[in-house]
Amino acid sequence: MTRFSRRLIVLAALIVPTLAATGGNIAPVALALAVILLAAKLGGDAAVRTGQPAVLGELVVGVVLGNLGLLGLPWLEPIAQEPTIIMLAELGVLILLFEVGLEATVQDMVKVGLPSLLVALLGVVTPFVLGWGVGALVLPNESVYVHLFLGATLTATSVGITARVLRDLDKSRTPEARIILGAAVIDDVLGLVILAVVAGIIQAADQGRGVSLGATGLVMAKALVFLVGALVLGMWLSPRLFARAARLRGPGVLLATALSFCFLLAYLSSIMGLAPIVGAYAAGLILEDVHYREFAGRGERPLEALIQPVASILVPVFFVLMGMRVDLTAFAHTEVLGLAALLTVAAIIGKQACSLGAMGRGLDHLSIGIGMVPRGEVGLIFASIGMSLTIGGMPVVSPAIYSAIVIMVILTTMAAPPALKWSLNRRREGGSPTP
Repeated sequence: MTRFSRRLIVLAALIVPTLAATGGNIAPVALALAVILLAAKLGGDAAVRTGQPAVLGELVVGVVLGNLGLLGLPWLEPIAQEPTIIMLAELGVLILLFEVGLEATVQDMVKVGLPSLLVALLGVVTPFVLGWGVGALVLPNESVYVHLFLGATLTATSVGITARVLRDLDKSRTPEARIILGAAVIDDVLGLVILAVVAGIIQAADQGRGVSLGATGLVMAKALVFLVGALVLGMWLSPRLFARAARLRGPGVLLATALSFCFLLAYLSSIMGLAPIVGAYAAGLILEDVHYREFAGRGERPLEALIQPVASILVPVFFVLMGMRVDLTAFAHTEVLGLAALLTVAAIIGKQACSLGAMGRGLDHLSIGIGMVPRGEVGLIFASIGMSLTIGGMPVVSPAIYSAIVIMVILTTMAAPPALKWSLNRRREGGSPTP
């Protein structure tokens, strides 16, 4: 047992038993938040020290906390079922997708060019087909909806991890970097559309409605109409909204206006029958610096800097909670280990295949493919939505399948940074990409 694990157990032994003794509703929630946030920062620190993203440490520490019952310390189990903590985690997801959207703009999507578009399309279609195939092979007794959702989960891409590696190596302005970052933006949009379609199909099946090609097309049309409509209308509306908000005095006006915009689009997205994260992501894409330049003129910090403290509190709650839902006893079953292994292989091959869409002489196709591999937070969001979908009162994604998905996310997220560094350095040392 590592020193880090021992610290977590001591922390739980000292603090968590008082959960049962606290009175009122807020006290247990406050204590649960204290444990989650402290553990998240310990896990994030451990991950950063080993060259991994902090989000991975937050996820792993959640796995440790959620499985302390195996050591005879089951005190933390109620936290994962606490409704208030679950709500805060879901709020954290909205903030996270809003942040991801802020990192790109609608203009970025327009400028990515044909190579990025082809990479994105292949990076969605190929993993989807491979994920479906793995589900059908390993889980033949599960419904087609499970296979469908596994395919959707593999379409995710977490570009933040790749972007950090490219910056560290001073490669952010290379043609490969532009293709990866541009394709990842399109990947996010396509992945959310696919998620909306798959979720709509599963919800229709749960309500006893037949799943027809027409119904599937309707869900896809709603997703596309909402995204395109939100982007077009939002680009026209948001500058006017923020110009009027700039007339207000008092602290926090820019942050409050931006979050209201995010939450409004998340609500409208749910009204359309889509996941609220679709609206939150669209809100981030819409907002640009020019829309709130009047705030900047009076000394306000950039929106990204304002949102970061909020995200640093709420987003770790989501990652720790997702880790706590991983049942390590599920890996006593060989079929779960086999599913995790095959999903990881399919996840890597599927994104590596997308590099074939990068047209251009001298491009490093291997690095492009590796840059698209990490699933990170986006894959976890997809998995968490799968656990919330039910058919006949039973979750589509069982705890065992969810655990296998999380392992795939961890492995692809851990493997991508060192693999990308090796790939880029090998090209620099060799003078040209390896054929």
